[in-house]
Amino acid sequence: MLREDFGMTGVKEGCGVGECGACSVIIDGQTVDSCIYLAVWIDGKQATTIEGVTHEDGTLDPIQASFIDAGAVQCGFCIPGMILSSKQLLAHNPSPTRGEIRRELSGNMCRCTGYQKIVDAVQLAAKRLDVEPHARAAIPFTIEK
Repeated sequence: MLREDFGMTGVKEGCGVGECGACSVIIDGQTVDSCIYLAVWIDGKQATTIEGVTHEDGTLDPIQASFIDAGAVQCGFCIPGMILSSKQLLAHNPSPTRGEIRRELSGNMCRCTGYQKIVDAVQLAAKRLDVEPHARAAIPFTIEK
């Protein structure tokens, strides 16, 4: 529904059973697999897709920029879910270890990168956000009736 009815093309369907994380969105501060989250459950809640992460002026969020700068983006299919999961991790743990990053991103699968550069990107984002703490806020996408 997010992709087809609301044009949020950053939401990808990978597996359709909640295993790959390509469809990850943030709903009321929780990362969820939208492919198994019923549309009726969102009533009265706030959903953030990858489209809501870029700043209003069009500049990239530090997490997005870090993924590019660290070379963590290859085909791009998994990246929206990876970035949203990373955003949630850094919102709750601003200085995660590599092990904590791997554990938090374990619900997001990537077939291209081998994860090393993704972990590097999250660590780089943590450093950038430490310098720019105001950059933590996302622009939420809210579905209205």
